[in-house]
Amino acid sequence: MSDPHAHGRMRNELDAAHPSGAMMLPGSASSLRSARRITLAGLAVNVLLTAFKFAAGILGRSQAVVADAVHGLSDMLTDVLVLVGMRYWSAPPDEKHPYGHRRIETVITTVLGLALGAVGLGIGYQALVTLDVEHASVPGWIAFAAAATSIVVKELIYRATVAVGRRIKSAAVIANAWHHRSDALSSVPAALAVAVAALRPSWAFFDHVGAVVVGVFILQASWKIVAPALGELVDAGAPREARERIEAIAMATEGVKLVHAIRTRYVGSGLVCDLHVKVDSETTVRQGHDVTERVKARLLAEGPEVLDVVVHLEPYVGPAGGGPGRKKAGAPLDTSGTRPTDGPGSAHGA
Repeated sequence: MSDPHAHGRMRNELDAAHPSGAMMLPGSASSLRSARRITLAGLAVNVLLTAFKFAAGILGRSQAVVADAVHGLSDMLTDVLVLVGMRYWSAPPDEKHPYGHRRIETVITTVLGLALGAVGLGIGYQALVTLDVEHASVPGWIAFAAAATSIVVKELIYRATVAVGRRIKSAAVIANAWHHRSDALSSVPAALAVAVAALRPSWAFFDHVGAVVVGVFILQASWKIVAPALGELVDAGAPREARERIEAIAMATEGVKLVHAIRTRYVGSGLVCDLHVKVDSETTVRQGHDVTERVKARLLAEGPEVLDVVVHLEPYVGPAGGGPGRKKAGAPLDTSGTRPTDGPGSAHGA
């Protein structure tokens, strides 16, 4: 089962650029162009760098650098997957998919993470089973040069890709950025292993150790990608901070006496939520409808990446002689209640 804290960490990546909701809409033409440009740039870099590392690893007799090149090959495949996938997840809602196609992005993110994990396991296994194989010769410095170049270039492409991913709120682009960073990180032990083996030929086995460390780095990156994506696929709710923000926005809306039964789930990088609001029991149907529309409008404009809202209306009867019945600061967040059914007094998000 996925780690809820990991889901929150990935959400922090998504919130970093535009915490107030002033973001480029997911699936918009401009966001797709940005995602396509940075992914194509990453693909071009990966092709050149992977070819260089393969050649340098073979000529320099370094298993760690060849393993690093295999990791780069996986980055090329994930770039292609993102390029193909964005064509589908950006499609508008239709009769069969009334909530849109954003879950395709989540599925692709999961596939990216699992593919990365498989590469890490393969690299680690190969290094371990050949650990006692004696090297015919020590790794050469060309292998070190390839690994060092990879560290610098892949860190730069990571920074560029993750900046675009945060700006357009795309989990798949951010996941692809982490493929670039994991490549940069995995090149560090590869470079160290080559340097140690070249300086101390009797320690040539260190090249295998470096490949194992590369595999561990890759597995860690894989989990950071897969865990939050799995959370989305099983309809994990938003973090507590996001639910409290939704409640605060709704409570600050004119006419709302109480908010409860807040429920959320992610669709791609956005939230779909439903909640119950209580209004004065003497409120007319028209007035109550206007209140729910105001709540919906505020949550769409000010909420934490809210894409759609369903607001259920209920009459409020306060305690005798009591105030408006709002929650005290610090009171537990109410997310209880059975699944509401649609009916009179409900406002549905478009």
